[in-house]
Amino acid sequence: MKDKYLTVTALTRYLKRKMDTDPHLRNISLKGEISNFKQHSRGHMYMTIKDEQARMQAVMFAGSNRYLKFRPENGMNVLIRGEISVYEAHGQYQLYIQQMEPDGIGALYLAYEQLKEKLSKQGYFDAKYKKTLPSFPQRIGIITSPTGAAVRDIITTIKRRYPIVELTVIPVLVQGPNAPRSVADAIAMANNHSDFDLLIVGRGGGSIEELWSFNEEVVAEAIFQSKIPIISAVGHETDTTISDFVADLRAPTPTAAGEIAVQSQEELHETIRKNKRTVQRELERLLITHRNRLKQLRQSYAFKYPEQLVKQKEQALDSAVESLTKGLSYQIRNFQESYRNLHNRITLQHPKEKIKLASDRLTDLTKSQNTYMSQLLQNKSTEWNRLLDKLTLLNPLETMKRGFSLPYNTAGDLIKSVTDVEKQDIIQVRLADGKLNCQVQEIEEENNE
Repeated sequence: MKDKYLTVTALTRYLKRKMDTDPHLRNISLKGEISNFKQHSRGHMYMTIKDEQARMQAVMFAGSNRYLKFRPENGMNVLIRGEISVYEAHGQYQLYIQQMEPDGIGALYLAYEQLKEKLSKQGYFDAKYKKTLPSFPQRIGIITSPTGAAVRDIITTIKRRYPIVELTVIPVLVQGPNAPRSVADAIAMANNHSDFDLLIVGRGGGSIEELWSFNEEVVAEAIFQSKIPIISAVGHETDTTISDFVADLRAPTPTAAGEIAVQSQEELHETIRKNKRTVQRELERLLITHRNRLKQLRQSYAFKYPEQLVKQKEQALDSAVESLTKGLSYQIRNFQESYRNLHNRITLQHPKEKIKLASDRLTDLTKSQNTYMSQLLQNKSTEWNRLLDKLTLLNPLETMKRGFSLPYNTAGDLIKSVTDVEKQDIIQVRLADGKLNCQVQEIEEENNE
């Protein structure tokens, strides 16, 4: 009887085989919105694909997502190709994604914008990291395809403008899956040799797919880490890649890169000729100026009458010595007067003087204090006697000495009225010299109205 019952594992495997053999579930084209996106450390991507009314679990393994040109994000609408199967461990069906692209926007454009935003936040485009191009480079490395039109344009332009420079073509792949790593390795190799003054990295024009190698992060990282200045020359003027933003300078075309990299030989010759003419004119002007100055010196009074000039200087020296002597005397008197004033101030501040002044002050204060305390003691004694007399008058004992007495009930309360007692009550009468214990025999009220 028990053999008729299935195990959970057996049922799950049966359902999995059913789904895996269903041709309609082997190639699913699906669109939806990503949520709960998570990328595992091993590279696998886990997410939920949903629409307004339903949702399903999905996974895209690292072997499939390594070719994605963009990074999936929560809330992104995507177009998916994959298959449906059962994940046996949880007993639930899920979508195994093989291809994915954004819905409504090109995957390459989205990847371009995502990488551009990422590198911008990391400072890869900041002007402070841009290196200055050498004015007269001796060795230039050209990193591009050796068979393309771009390399011919660059070499022709540079040789025409500045033929003495040494050019080295570093051949690389410029499109295809292996191109980004090829370009990055070439940049690293050029930096390791370190005998290049400048690098030109680029290729001719093409579609965004053909230029995509220069939008990869590995190429941007290599350009940013380069210690050699780099000119980016990718495509035509309207083509803009990530390499253009990271490079030290962007050239709109490969030909323009050659013009930017070196100065024109003819222009340099013309500049030298202009500078030569300018220097000659300046030298002639200086020569005329110094000749006129020499002529003035030769005609000056000092050269014609040197003895008179010496006598005048002797007289000026005597006047200066006299002024110096008077000034020194004045300064000495001022210092002596300052010294006397300072000596008097120090004398007044001597400890003996300060002790004497303090002693006199203490004597005066002591006299004033004794006088004040005597007066205060007399006033307090008088006040004490006055209060003592008032207190004596109010003392009940004094009243009882004159023949009065005070009655109290058994509770010790003062009896103030005949209504406070009744017949046969025991009361206590206090006199000046003792007390009487009495019993009330009769109560008589008096009308004082």
